[in-house]
Amino acid sequence: MKKYKYSYGSPEEKQAIQNRLNRVAGQARGISQMIEDSRDFDDVLIQLTALDKSIKSIANLILESHMKHYLSPETNKENKQIIEDVIHVFKRLQ
Repeated sequence: MKKYKYSYGSPEEKQAIQNRLNRVAGQARGISQMIEDSRDFDDVLIQLTALDKSIKSIANLILESHMKHYLSPETNKENKQIIEDVIHVFKRLQ
């Protein structure tokens, strides 16, 4: 598989990714504190599930941006639909 140096989209897209990563880091710190405080396991598991979904959401955002950047010809509507279909499938797999 070829590796690409990628800038993670526009400055706005990159900032959105960074913001989400900062929230995920905060969630992880919160979960760590919950464990330190001996909170109920079901509360911890719920927060871990939320953290997992947040991470997958970031992965989807990066994947979508990457695919649109590298696979989208200028304005070929048919290819754009194919890309949207593939993005949908990837989201469903997670």
